[in-house]
Amino acid sequence: MNLPPKVTQRAFARLAEIGADQQGSALRIAVEGGGCSGFQYDIKLDQPGADDLVLEGQGQKVVVDSVSLPFLAGATIDFSEELIGARFVIENPNASSSCGCGVSFSM
Repeated sequence: MNLPPKVTQRAFARLAEIGADQQGSALRIAVEGGGCSGFQYDIKLDQPGADDLVLEGQGQKVVVDSVSLPFLAGATIDFSEELIGARFVIENPNASSSCGCGVSFSM
């Protein structure tokens, strides 16, 4: 049995700040083939789908499709704000390596 991904309070707070729920949107986290390390994350605001896992907090939603779910087992979805920029980040224990930007990974 795979553990579902976790979403930090900071990530939910950022979604509330940008008004995702007011737009009827959720943060979609998907895994696609490609990128410099083999797989890449696709992170965007989107409508929840029928087969999505929905993670809720602070009135906000994060969704993961059933195909991406095994790649994100036990992962943590967070929001990072640094001098170089702000972005949603994924700490994935399944990734054996990742690129410098953190968007691409291999297993």
